[in-house]
Amino acid sequence: MSPDARRVWITRARPGAEATAARLSALGFSPLIDPLLEVRDLPWTADLAGVGALAFTSRNGVAAFARASAQRGLPVFAVGAATADLAAEAGFSRIESAEGDVAALAALIAAHHTGFEGTVLHPAAAEPAGDLVSPLVRAGIEARTVAVYESVVRAPAAETLAALEDLRAVLLHSPKAARALAALLMAHPAPGLRALCLSPAVAAPLAPLSADGRLGPVAAAPRPRETALFELISP
Repeated sequence: MSPDARRVWITRARPGAEATAARLSALGFSPLIDPLLEVRDLPWTADLAGVGALAFTSRNGVAAFARASAQRGLPVFAVGAATADLAAEAGFSRIESAEGDVAALAALIAAHHTGFEGTVLHPAAAEPAGDLVSPLVRAGIEARTVAVYESVVRAPAAETLAALEDLRAVLLHSPKAARALAALLMAHPAPGLRALCLSPAVAAPLAPLSADGRLGPVAAAPRPRETALFELISP
């Protein structure tokens, strides 16, 4: 076994990358943190007049909202357990969690909409990965999205690019990170590198590169949860 055979590249933005690294280390892998994305807060007015609930589709949304607003009394609907956990850490107490995707979150909110009055506010990225507002509006629920952060593509270190063929795998948590990796592989092909993705939507930008030999096998987790993503590493 080569020195890097248990080394896994984590491409997600900080601070989430550190949490992923800690979980990988506990499983006996050697994490390489070199994000393809950098998260930056966006200026916004934390006006919650008429807002009856908050909906979060990412941990970054929770963190950015918590830095901008001291409001913790509104009910929270989270896309999954990790996002719900961070909302609890941030001080929210009324939290409902879906099963990991935007469709499930919209269904959860619709099922509980009689428990609150007012608009559902979705603090999100400047380029949200999914449309939460439309299904809520179709269900007769007032909802709007506010951009509270943005993800900016960053270049990995030269050492990371030089080691691509020696890594066990690369983890992708978002379509934007996958697109960034796809662009890199045009100049730095890595036919021996396995790309493990949080969902089929994350895997989609990388499938053509696997097909043409610029990247190794691409796999998508059966559920959009990090525990399911980790299950793909061992084979």
